[in-house]
Amino acid sequence: MEVPILRQGQFLIASIQSALTDADLSHLREALIAQVGRSRCRGVIVDVTALDVMRTLRDIAHMARLRGAETVIVGIQPDVAFAMVQLGLTLKGVATVLDLEEGLAFLNRRTEERTAFETKPKKPSGRG
Repeated sequence: MEVPILRQGQFLIASIQSALTDADLSHLREALIAQVGRSRCRGVIVDVTALDVMRTLRDIAHMARLRGAETVIVGIQPDVAFAMVQLGLTLKGVATVLDLEEGLAFLNRRTEERTAFETKPKKPSGRG
């Protein structure tokens, strides 16, 4: 099953609607990372609201980060969060928020912070 990847401004949104096979997950990972590079997006949102099983999300986030895009996972349902904790599964290093609206707000803030940092004037080192 193909996962739709939409562009919202400078962000990509992948909304996973059902359980995916390993092949589907591999295709999603490759498609997302390729689009991050092509579109030079500043963030990736993976919406798992309708998903029972969460696999490869950390891999997607880390690969997107290596390509210069921040990732936020949205829509983790309470029973999924409970099961993850019980199983000791974490998304360490990956941001999570409640829903798509918060995901967009989060990425907007992070992008503004990154832009401010990148455009901040450098202080002279005092060597010369």
